[in-house]
Amino acid sequence: MSDRRRRAVRRTGIVSYWRQYLAISPFFLVFVGFNLIPVFFTLYLAFQRWDGLGDMKFVGLDQFKFLIHDPTFWLSVKNTIIIWVLGTFPMLFVALIIAVMLNAGVRFTSFYRIAYFLPNVTSLVAVALFFFAIFSSSNGLVNAVLHLMHLPQVQWLQNPFAIKVVIALLMSWQWTGYNAIIYLAGLQTIPTQLYEAAQLDGAGPVRMFRHITVPLLRPIILFTLIVSTVTGLQSFTEPQVLFGSTASVNPNSGGPGQAGLTMMLYFYHQAFDNNDYGYGAAIVWALFLLILLFVVINWRLVARSERRERVR
Repeated sequence: MSDRRRRAVRRTGIVSYWRQYLAISPFFLVFVGFNLIPVFFTLYLAFQRWDGLGDMKFVGLDQFKFLIHDPTFWLSVKNTIIIWVLGTFPMLFVALIIAVMLNAGVRFTSFYRIAYFLPNVTSLVAVALFFFAIFSSSNGLVNAVLHLMHLPQVQWLQNPFAIKVVIALLMSWQWTGYNAIIYLAGLQTIPTQLYEAAQLDGAGPVRMFRHITVPLLRPIILFTLIVSTVTGLQSFTEPQVLFGSTASVNPNSGGPGQAGLTMMLYFYHQAFDNNDYGYGAAIVWALFLLILLFVVINWRLVARSERRERVR
């Protein structure tokens, strides 16, 4: 068959599926209009100075040069990374332990699945307001319990490190059940014969968890780690709701000492409070590069540990 005829047949085959392509076209149109075009526009905007109303002024790399020397930006990077570390790794470990316990055949498994997943579908604003109430320094539930136990009370929403702990706890509470359900689905694909054979060889629960569960769940662990990295480094609603009153006084606040000022919150204040959309776009692209860097690091670490397991 000649090349011309092959191209004609291929073209005819594509045309014959025009109804199917037409049926799925709304998704791609929405994706292009609301995702792809804004991404490229944001990149274009990062090289402009624009207040949202007047004419744009091309400034080249000036936004990124200012970004490098902006101490508030680097403070937001530091806060974001600390909150991510405090919230992600303990949360994933607890989620894995919960999944192992559910997979062991405890009673009322369906109830626990719903209960653990419920925080993920609850309004984050409502959850943040609830956390604000229980961690309040004056009449919060946590300090009331500490007082009953004759322990010193903590200024949760005034101390810089305690602020990060509260935000990390809020994020962990929201995503622990979600990751536990994912781990549970992965655990149910592991053949029970492996655990039975390990028991016959005298292996205990800890050894089976280390040498069977974790290695076989490594792809799922990598997935949850990447998703948690992407969501954790984009924390915005938590500090915005917790410290919304102080942010109205100082747009760059994020709480006392700017301890809760994350990169997304800093972007929001620069773009929508200061009307500096060009600098806000530069912050967003810096956040994208930071997320990409951490995702690559996580991927390499998990891949390296997998190669070590194969060598053993």
